[in-house]
Amino acid sequence: MENPNGDLYTLEANLASQALRELTDGEDKDPITKLRLLCLSRGATGILGLGRAFRAMDDDGSKALNEEEFITGIRDTGLDVSEEEIKQMFATFDEDGSGSINMTEFLLKLRPPMPQSRLNIIDQAFDKMDRDEDGVITIQDLKNVYSVKENSMYQSGEKSEDEILTEFLHNFEGGRGNLDGKITREEFVNYYATISASIDNDMYFDLMMRRAYAM
Repeated sequence: MENPNGDLYTLEANLASQALRELTDGEDKDPITKLRLLCLSRGATGILGLGRAFRAMDDDGSKALNEEEFITGIRDTGLDVSEEEIKQMFATFDEDGSGSINMTEFLLKLRPPMPQSRLNIIDQAFDKMDRDEDGVITIQDLKNVYSVKENSMYQSGEKSEDEILTEFLHNFEGGRGNLDGKITREEFVNYYATISASIDNDMYFDLMMRRAYAM
């Protein structure tokens, strides 16, 4: 299997610069679009980092956030938005006016939209990696499908197999929050949804995923 992050760095850099351009083009944007662009301007892990920040605050496991938690979560990510804009975002996501928003639904709305065909290939890649079918990808799963033998760092002795595989996992976990070495299906999909936003052609996206995960 190739390094699935090989070509992605270029795509990610293009995506981030495009999002920054759109953010600063002077046009009015609704709160969700602005938040999505802010996340995309951080690359593929922007939305992941936000999701992890929110989960870290979900003490009771309810997967619901009130306005105060939402404001704290956005602030913790360091996104450049005013408190008034954050409150507008919260009101937009709190469709039923209950005073809380569901994290999963929030991340689904924030994620760049994708055709079903792309979601299917992402799901197939996750299923291939999740060898023990427990719903998360761990180092143990990776050892069964991902060979580090061709990695130059491994060949030179600079890094061990575990170090290389841990770095691979951290790509999907966002730059902040809990780097627990486990990738959930939702995190995996959110990562590739962001990459997907930088690829116009469905066939190219499909080919990229198949090549990366030897499918």
